[in-house]
Amino acid sequence: MGYYDDENQSRSKQKGSRGGYFLASLVGVILGVVLILVAIPQLSDYNILPYDVNPDENLASTDEEYHNGNVEKVSVDVTTDITKAVDKAGDAVVGITNIQSQSFWEQNGQEAGTGSGVIYKKENGKAYVVTNYHVIEGADQLEVTLSDGTKIPAEIKGGDIWTDLAVLEMDGKNVKSVAEFGNSDQLKAGEPVIAIGNPLGLSFSGSVTKGIISGVERTIPVDFDQDGREDWQAEVIQTDAAINPGNSGGALINISGQVIGINSMKIAQEAVEGIGLAIPINYAQPIIKDLEKYGEVKRPAMGVTLQDVNQITSYHQEQTLKLPKDVKEGVMIREVVPNSPAAQAGLQELDVIVELDGEKVADIIELRKHLYNKKSVGDQMKVKFYRNGELQETTMKLTDESQMM
Repeated sequence: MGYYDDENQSRSKQKGSRGGYFLASLVGVILGVVLILVAIPQLSDYNILPYDVNPDENLASTDEEYHNGNVEKVSVDVTTDITKAVDKAGDAVVGITNIQSQSFWEQNGQEAGTGSGVIYKKENGKAYVVTNYHVIEGADQLEVTLSDGTKIPAEIKGGDIWTDLAVLEMDGKNVKSVAEFGNSDQLKAGEPVIAIGNPLGLSFSGSVTKGIISGVERTIPVDFDQDGREDWQAEVIQTDAAINPGNSGGALINISGQVIGINSMKIAQEAVEGIGLAIPINYAQPIIKDLEKYGEVKRPAMGVTLQDVNQITSYHQEQTLKLPKDVKEGVMIREVVPNSPAAQAGLQELDVIVELDGEKVADIIELRKHLYNKKSVGDQMKVKFYRNGELQETTMKLTDESQMM
């Protein structure tokens, strides 16, 4: 019985203790709630916002705006010199589709390729586009696609393989933008430039890539007849702005939105990256004028066929041409066209030209560059040459090469 009474007393004490703990806990909870309610207005005075709200002064809303759900929309002006330049020149860059017939019997031609072009002139209801010669080469039909998607048939006014330039003419009714030419002679390495064109076709029309001028006055060897020998050295601007297939004929512009080059090619090798090439606009402008006016470039001609001396065996250099032993370079005349400037100046087969106007001539490329870049139709040109081992000199009056065809 005693054990039972002690146990009941112990249980009574435990019940009393538990009741005290519960009461103390309840009082603590009530006090905590009261403190929170008192603190909230004070915390709001310090403008404490949820973690996902930017505390920046320009973006923070007032408490009233936040609680009422009023959020201010902020727009960022991203206009830069680059976007202004693209806005100025972009609409003057067009797509060009080269359409070729597979056979005489086909009524509809097949698309042979696409490229880009630049509208540079609008006059008397017509618009004129400059592009690359290789873009329009072999075309039976040409179609120009404007920046808004309008398609216009175009005709070739003229093309020039030596400079890889061509001019097209089309209806100018829907043309609203014409490019402005800049000055490529003033370009500096490191200057920012922008390429605009249609890489990989019209699906990516109006693509814009940015880079810098990597180099000026570069020369790139060109082999037109694919015989493994250089026929010409193209004068180009080098840039690291991305230029891909389809960009050919598009615009390379400066930060003022002026065209300073016509995108022409890129060096595509596995170990090479970022070497795009464009024809300087100062070099292109006289070509463009001739192509628009005459359908061809009016170049001076001598009336000869030539061969490099360094391609002739040493035996024939000494025994046939009778050149001095120290003369290893120059251009041999293989044939003279009757009544040509060369014939009238007294030049003959097997003569070896070594100087033009006092400048040494090592090969055919140097002769062509002097003739095409420094002389005009009707100019006089002094020629130094070897005949039977003797150095001689003559003067010829240059004529238009088309007159000898």
